Amino acid sequence: MKPRPNYFAGAGSIIWLLIVLVPIYVMVTATIQTQQGYASAGPLSLPSSFTLDNFGALVTGGFLTYVWNTVIVTVSVVAIVVLVVPPLSYAVVRSRSRGISLIFRTFLLGLAIPAQAVIVPIFYLISVAGLYDSLIGIILPTAAFCLPICTLILTGSMRDITPELYEAMAMDGATPMRSFFQLVLPLSKSGISTIIVFSALQAWNGFLFPLILTQSASTKVITLGLFDFQSQYGVNIPGLMAAVLLSILPVLFVYLFARRALVQGLMGVGGK
Repeated sequence: MKPRPNYFAGAGSIIWLLIVLVPIYVMVTATIQTQQGYASAGPLSLPSSFTLDNFGALVTGGFLTYVWNTVIVTVSVVAIVVLVVPPLSYAVVRSRSRGISLIFRTFLLGLAIPAQAVIVPIFYLISVAGLYDSLIGIILPTAAFCLPICTLILTGSMRDITPELYEAMAMDGATPMRSFFQLVLPLSKSGISTIIVFSALQAWNGFLFPLILTQSASTKVITLGLFDFQSQYGVNIPGLMAAVLLSILPVLFVYLFARRALVQGLMGVGGK
């Protein structure tokens, strides 16, 4: 039988596409207009003039410093997660100790604790440790709040490795460390890719910790640098949109190249 075309689904898809594309159109067109031209023409009108001064203002205004600080925070958080989570997940999956299971369940209580609820103790600890107004003061709590969910994701991915493979490695005389590097890590690539993407997004889009734990311009990240386009008397919308466009491009590229691994890794969260 010849399939019938679903006109209602097609019309709904077109409407949804327009809803998604209109904000993107407004953002992109605003970046190539002057502040006066944008105010007179409106957000939905076609730009009457073309300028790249908004992007030049980002360079001269120090916004690239905020981008570099965000890159440092993101790379550091991802490095901590990649170094800590795989061995921890491997111990949880392979250990038969009740103590390890209890520690894992206690560790996962971090999923139920929002950062807003403990921001005051975190501020006190960071201040006492002498890390206030530094990038390390942002990196450590951000990585700490990424660890529970990343451990849950990677543990689910490692549970999909069959016991027969571990037995085959043991019959070959492999130690637990050798099994970890030669068996577990290669078969957990999708889960590792997922925790890398997740922790990178959390660090790149982080706002609360940079807001509370930093104050100087030299330690600003992108999310705080966007406030530079707001003054007492108004908002420089074209400059703000240019900064937003520059800040979302790395996230967009990460999503485009890692979306398949991200979905595959999240599918294994529940384990078998």
